[in-house]
Amino acid sequence: MKDELVQLKQEALEVIEAAQDLQSLQAAKVKYLGKKGSLTDILRGMGKLSAEERPVIGQLANEVREAIQSTIDEKETRLEEEKVRQKLQKETLDVTLPGRAVRQGSRHPLRLVIEEIEDLFISMGYAVAEGPEVEQDYYNFEALNLPKNHPARDMQDSFYITEELLLRTHTSPVQARTMERHQGKGPVKIICPGKVYRRDNDDATHSHQFMQIEGLYVDKNVTLSDLKGTLTVFAQKMFGEDRRIRLRPSFFPFTEPSVEMDISCFHCGGDGCSVCKHTGWIEILGAGMVHPNVLRMSGFDPDVYTGFAFGMGPERIAMLKYGIDDIRHFYTNDERFLKQFSRLS
Repeated sequence: MKDELVQLKQEALEVIEAAQDLQSLQAAKVKYLGKKGSLTDILRGMGKLSAEERPVIGQLANEVREAIQSTIDEKETRLEEEKVRQKLQKETLDVTLPGRAVRQGSRHPLRLVIEEIEDLFISMGYAVAEGPEVEQDYYNFEALNLPKNHPARDMQDSFYITEELLLRTHTSPVQARTMERHQGKGPVKIICPGKVYRRDNDDATHSHQFMQIEGLYVDKNVTLSDLKGTLTVFAQKMFGEDRRIRLRPSFFPFTEPSVEMDISCFHCGGDGCSVCKHTGWIEILGAGMVHPNVLRMSGFDPDVYTGFAFGMGPERIAMLKYGIDDIRHFYTNDERFLKQFSRLS
C-alpha cells in the first residue's frame, strides 16, 4: 500500500502540472482527492493492515493528500494569474490613439427663449410663479371673470376631466392663485411660465399643447403707461433696441381696457415684407389692465389697487426670433433641427 501511495502521488503531481486550464485542474482534483477518487480507493484497504502498519500508512496518506492539495492550490494560482494576464493583454488600450468626441446636447430653443424672458423680468423685480396643470374650473375661468356659460369660454375649447377639473387653457390661474394668497395686500409682481392645453388641430402655427408666459403687476397707482413701458423694454431686449411697439384695442374678459401689442418688424424695419405680411408690424402678445372683478374676487379692493397683466407664447417669439416656420419642429425631437441651436446654449 505504501508503494501505491507513492506512485499515486507521483502520478497526481504530473497530471496537475500538465493541466492547461482551471477545468482540467478541477477534474484532476476530483480524480485524486474526491470522495470516489484514487486516494479514497487506496485507503479503503487500511482495514486489512496490522495495527503497527496503520499509523505509518495513515501518516503517509495525509502527506500525499497535503502534497497533492498544495500542488493544486499553487497551480490554480498560476492559472488564475495567467488568465488575468491574457485578459489584460487582450483588452489593452492604445492610449496614444486620438479620443472619440463626446456628443453633447444643447438646450431646447423654447427653453432658451423662456430663460431669456425670465432673466429679463427677474431683473425688473418680478418673481417666477408656478401652478398646477390640472386646474379647477374656478381658477381657470370663474376667478378670471368668466362665469359658467360665459360666451368667451368658447374662445378656449378645453380638455375637461370632470365638470370641475380640466387641463388649464392658460397660465392665468397662477395669477388668480397668487393674488388670493396675498390676501388683498400688494404688491404682486410675477411671471408665470408653463404648459397649457386647448382642443386645437395641430398645424404649422397651432398645437393642442403649447407654452405660455403671463405677467402680473398689482399695486397702488399702476397705470396703462406702466404697462406700455414694461412691454417696450421687453420688445427691445428680445428683438433689438430699435424696436417700436403699438397697442391696439382688443377684448379679454379678465382685463379692461384690453390691448394687443405689435412690434415694428425686425426684418424690414417697418417698411413691409413677407415676415410682417407687408404691414410693417408683427403681433406679439395680449395685455391690459386687470379687470376690477378679477381683483375683487382675489381679495383686492379695486378702489385701492390697480394692475396690469400680459400673456405671450414663447413658441411664437422663438419662431420670429430664430426664423422657424413650423411650430411642430419644437415637439418632434428632430436632431437636425435641435443641433442648430447648440451654439446658443
